[in-house]
Amino acid sequence: MQDEYRFSEQRLGELRHVDAARPNEMLATEAAPSSLLRYDLTEMEVQWDAELKTLWSYMTPSEEPKYTRALLRDMRRWQLETQSLYRGGGFDMRYLVLGCRHPGAFNLGGDLAYVANAIEQGDQSALEDYGNSCVDILHENLLGLGLPVITIALLQGDTVGGGFESALSFNVLIAERHVQFSLPENAFGMFPGVGAHSLLTRKLNAAQAERLMLSGRTWSAEELYNLGLIHVLADTGKGEEAARAYIQQSNRRFNGQLGVYRAAREVNPVLLGELRKIVRIWAETGMQLSAQQARILKRLSDKQQVRGATA
Repeated sequence: MQDEYRFSEQRLGELRHVDAARPNEMLATEAAPSSLLRYDLTEMEVQWDAELKTLWSYMTPSEEPKYTRALLRDMRRWQLETQSLYRGGGFDMRYLVLGCRHPGAFNLGGDLAYVANAIEQGDQSALEDYGNSCVDILHENLLGLGLPVITIALLQGDTVGGGFESALSFNVLIAERHVQFSLPENAFGMFPGVGAHSLLTRKLNAAQAERLMLSGRTWSAEELYNLGLIHVLADTGKGEEAARAYIQQSNRRFNGQLGVYRAAREVNPVLLGELRKIVRIWAETGMQLSAQQARILKRLSDKQQVRGATA
């Protein structure tokens, strides 16, 4: 079980060394305002917008919208192929947007069925491997994929647990007003261990971060906007329109804004080693759950599947 969420270094190496000509093959047409790119993905779709110099990316989960092995695999491929696309030339990319096509949800968090099974089997290594696969992707997002781009999380549906943590790794968060946010891990004796602590304590302060992680409550998009975590509030159904407007308005000051985000990474860096140490604590915490807490986790796992199917 412990190998299920471990990325193949051989496969990642293949993705890192895409043929230089391939990015041009992935581009349908530069002249069109928007064109679908043929990434090697099944859980995501990617579209290039030449007019806005924006790569629009959407999770298209085949199961419920949570971080399954298939979605994690495609998100890592999305990162690597985007890097290859940019470095292959022909794209003046400035903005990178991530949303989700699943109605009613951006992402419902970690694969609770997998987490519950690992805990039931006492397999701490499997739990840690899963968490590391999540923070590896999150850390690459924090670095803007190593590209001179501004990253935008487009939140048009509920954003829960690990979904909330991953959204925080983007430079700009745009959320529709109806979207709800939560970090429910404390309800079953764990804590949000794949980025929340590192990111919230830097964006807010230690006391506010602790409150968000331990309250167990649901937060509205407007509440998080007032805290400064959400940058743009959009009316329901107007998220993509708001994102386009934000990009158009920001484009004239792109260089300065990008510089601010680059400088922020130097002033208050989040290191991959820090994230992985927290994952280990998270996995160790999971191994200490009581039988009652494990049952709560299993019930939440069942609800996650039902909620994903009906969202």
